[in-house]
Amino acid sequence: MSENFVQGTAGGNHVSGKPLTLPLIEQGAPGLLQNTIDERIVKVRPMSTPVDQLSRCSGSRRSGSMTVEYYSVDTKQTETTTSRDIAAGVGRRVGDNIYVHKINTADDTIFEVSETILVPEIKGYDASGKASGPLVLYVTERSSSGLSVAPVNGEVSDAGIAIPAIPAGTRLVRMGRAATELDVQTAQFAALPRKAYNNCQIFKMQVEQTTLAKIARKEVGWNFSDQEEAAIIDMRLGMEKNFIFGSCAKLFDATKNEYIYLTGGIWYQTPREHGINLNNISEGDMVELCAAAFTRNCGSKRKILIAGTELMTALSKVQYSKTISAGDTFAKWGVEFREIRSNFGSLYVLHSEVFDQCGHAADGFVLDPDYMTKYVHVPFRAETLDLRRSGVRNTDAVVLTEASCLVLRYPQSHMRVIGVV
Repeated sequence: MSENFVQGTAGGNHVSGKPLTLPLIEQGAPGLLQNTIDERIVKVRPMSTPVDQLSRCSGSRRSGSMTVEYYSVDTKQTETTTSRDIAAGVGRRVGDNIYVHKINTADDTIFEVSETILVPEIKGYDASGKASGPLVLYVTERSSSGLSVAPVNGEVSDAGIAIPAIPAGTRLVRMGRAATELDVQTAQFAALPRKAYNNCQIFKMQVEQTTLAKIARKEVGWNFSDQEEAAIIDMRLGMEKNFIFGSCAKLFDATKNEYIYLTGGIWYQTPREHGINLNNISEGDMVELCAAAFTRNCGSKRKILIAGTELMTALSKVQYSKTISAGDTFAKWGVEFREIRSNFGSLYVLHSEVFDQCGHAADGFVLDPDYMTKYVHVPFRAETLDLRRSGVRNTDAVVLTEASCLVLRYPQSHMRVIGVV
């Protein structure tokens, strides 16, 4: 226990012999003091700016500069396709039950020697010679001319173990490695982080009111605080549009001899995209949407779908069943969502008019909140300008400022949804 405090009978902290100061409050009762401005921002129309709302409630990181450089690591590709037809037959024997065939794929580099390959669309054989389960291959060699593979569960005959015919374009799934008993080493693996960057944009809004306007009688209650609140709403709506659809750039203002930093939106930060026909959308379309959102990206199993009006209208008309079910609305982060549950994961859906205003009424964005980070160079603040004393003009003035940006730490876990009308 710190010498500044005396413990009470129920475990509370008491200050004795000195005045209660802010540092003592923060030390003795962490979390008791709140930032009034931040709390007020969160409560001002959160449904109008869901992305900005989520970024504020999920925490942020401090940036030491206007440009944020960050690294992300993705996962190695797990599948590819054959690039040419593979004829059925017995290959070259290199062991008691290893018969090697040469194959070519769209990307041979994702495979290493000793790895196994699943061919989901081609049947293998069991010990009795009956077709059973998908074909499995074993990689014996990789060279510039292709892969050497041996069928693990091919058809057994007196001539050896045959590989079935595999057409070009057949999907190949990379599985685990199979080493021998005396193997000490295997092919090396290393993942290097990829560098990306975004700019913090300086968002500003200024509210002014003359003394006469302040003291004038008004038909309704409308004071300087109301104007300030309206300015915050407008500022957040502008930030929302930049955070989603902004273009990352740095301009030079020759008149002021200064740079203007513009932030890049999350819409352009993910390479993934899924198209959906909004005319008579079916439950099958929803299954495909959820499969695209939650598979092949190693992201979270709970994601947020922010939808424009046309997409939201189409989703609301779907007749859900046990395969895809729609739950009740619930509130989280100060925002109301409607949950759509599938076998792949849960989508928290909400409507955003910002998409309509920016020309994306039929589109949406699947956001994985676990992999979105807000960087703040200048935290939100409201500064009072003493324009009267400085001789500029006889007004009360407040300037609202924040310099920040959003980045998708793992772009593959997010997805654009493009609606076709």
